[in-house]
Formats: sequence, C-alpha cells, structure tokens
Amino acid sequence: MEPLPSGSARERFDRIYYTLRDRICLLEYAPSSRLSEEELAKEFSTSRTPVRRVLARLESEGLVESVHGVGTIVTDPDINELVQIYHLRMELALLIGKLSPVPRDAKDLERIRSLIARCDAAMQNPTQKAFLLLNMAFFAEIRAFTGNLPLREISERLYYQVVRVVLKMMPKLGLAEEFAAFRSEMQAVLSAAEIGDWEAIGYIRRAHISMSFHRIMNYADKTELSADAVRT
Repeated sequence: MEPLPSGSARERFDRIYYTLRDRICLLEYAPSSRLSEEELAKEFSTSRTPVRRVLARLESEGLVESVHGVGTIVTDPDINELVQIYHLRMELALLIGKLSPVPRDAKDLERIRSLIARCDAAMQNPTQKAFLLLNMAFFAEIRAFTGNLPLREISERLYYQVVRVVLKMMPKLGLAEEFAAFRSEMQAVLSAAEIGDWEAIGYIRRAHISMSFHRIMNYADKTELSADAVRT
C-alpha cells in the first residue's frame, strides 16, 4: 500500500476512506458490487490518486479486492473464513485494560451513557442500521481505553473485517436479542469504568465477543444441518 499523504491531502484521504468503509460495513455497497475509481473521484471532487490509495487500504483490510480485468470488488464476508479472526479478537480484548490503559474522565463516561440512552430509544423501533451505527460508536469508545497504538490499530482492522457478518446475519440472529446483548455489554463496561477497573473491561469485552461469535456459529451450524436434511 502507498504511504499515506499528509496535511490537507491526508484529511481528504481520511474523509474518503471513512465514508467508503462505513458504506461497506453498512452494506450500502453490497458484497460483490464494483467500485469505480472514476465515479468515486467525481463524487468526492478529487483526482483518482487519493481514491486509488483509499481502495488500496481497504483491500489490505479485506473489505475489497482487486480483480484483474474487472476492477475493485466489495468482498463478501463468510463466517467460516473469519473464525480465526474472532478467536484473535477475543484474546486481544483482554489486553485493553492491561496495555497502557487510559483512564476515562466524566465526559468520556457521559458519552457511553449517551450511547446507552440511544440504544434504549432505538430498541423501541429497532433497525439493523441503528444497531450497527451504535456498535461502531461504542467500538470507538472501547479503542480509547488503551493508549497502545498497535493494539488499537489491529483491533480496529479486525473489527471492521467481521462487523458485516453480524449485520448480514442479523435477521436470523434476532434484532431484539442482539440489541439486548449489546446494551448489556455497554452497561457492564460503563460500570467497570466508573470504578476504574480497566482490566475488567477487557474481560467484559472478551466475553461479549465470544458470546456473539457462538450465537453466529450456532445459527450457522443449524443452517448447515437444515441443508443436510434437505439433501438427504
């Protein structure tokens, strides 16, 4: 991947990158859809160079792939291909409160309370997009609990590789159940942060990643069993 630009060019790069990443994760760009450098450059009123750099980064993160003779294609996440990533995320979660933990102040905790309040409101009329936007905002707060930059960068990269799997399977997993589990995690993290137990936050985070993974795998196993029954 090309080195990132600096100054105003870096700001332009970040704006395009975060916009495209969010669109991919929210499934606004469907898996297997093609992203045109020319069209994106026109949309963002820029040359194709920063767009090409953004797409290169997204490819290094597994969100798109370059197909010879076709162009840049949005990848289609498969839970069976992401099992090892989930396992790694579980172990990295334990390091959040151990590697350079960053104490949170009153404003930081208030942001988490605000997310919980937003979650309560969204649960009255739950949607997949509302869930994912809240989840992404909460993940940003979780990242801020550690000052270890490599851990933050790796955790972010892995998170965005798997987040689409949850969204794709949400109708099967049960939207209300996922909201309830997510709210429980936020409340537990907030309670630990309020008393300054940073290490506990890592264990809370690991437990909820593990439970999410097992809910997904249980559904995947049931689907496979149903398919086998049909074949026999």
